[in-house]
Amino acid sequence: MRVKRGVKARRRRNKIMKLARGFYGGRHKMYRRAVEAVRHAWIYQYRHRKQRKQDFRKLWIVRINAAARDAVKLSYSKLISGLHKANVALNRKSLAEIAVADPTTFRAVAELARA
Repeated sequence: MRVKRGVKARRRRNKIMKLARGFYGGRHKMYRRAVEAVRHAWIYQYRHRKQRKQDFRKLWIVRINAAARDAVKLSYSKLISGLHKANVALNRKSLAEIAVADPTTFRAVAELARA
C-alpha cells in the first residue's frame, strides 16, 4: 500500500517556518534557508544560555568590587577571602544585590570580612 506523507511533511516544514518567522530576507521565506537559520539559532541559543550565567557572574563581581572599594577600601579578592574566613555564606548574587540596594548593610557585611 502506498503511504502519502503530505500532511506530516507539511507540518514539519510549517514548524520550521514558524520558528524562522521574523528572520531577515529569504531566511523566513525559503524552507531550505530557514532550516539552516533555525539550526544556527538553536546553536546560538544553547551557547548563550551558558554564557548568560558567566555574564551575570562577571557583573556581580564588578558591582561587589566597586562597592567594597567604596565602602571599606578592600579589593574584591580580599573581601571574598575575608568572608570565607568569617564563615559568611553569601553568594555573589546576593552580595551584589545588597551592595546596590542597601549600602549600609553591605558596609556591615564588609566589615565582617575585614575583622
